[in-house]
Amino acid sequence: MPTIEDVARDFTAMLRDGQFKAAGDRFWADDIKSMEPENNSRGLPAVTEGVDAARMKFNAWFGASRINDLGIDGPFVTGNTFALFMDMVIVSCASGDSQLFSEIAVYTVRDAKISEERYFYA
Repeated sequence: MPTIEDVARDFTAMLRDGQFKAAGDRFWADDIKSMEPENNSRGLPAVTEGVDAARMKFNAWFGASRINDLGIDGPFVTGNTFALFMDMVIVSCASGDSQLFSEIAVYTVRDAKISEERYFYA
């Protein structure tokens, strides 16, 4: 079975390659819990549970936005979790406007799958 280091490395590599959907499809657990700040500016639900809800959130976000110039520091692994520090330029598909965006993402791994993801940003 893959170790936490394997999951963190492979998931991060897929994100760096722009394979966001494929990374979720490969690594999200069926019962994944995804958490955003309550006051997130993306209009996303603060908490989703289950892989179908995570995919709906993903599709809604990427239906309205795209990521340019993604930079990732990490993964930083401890226990059964890993964190990524991400800096990116987000471009609105509707207007073409772009904004700089930074976040910290913390992932909990169980049985070589991401069972929880938490996003921290202002």
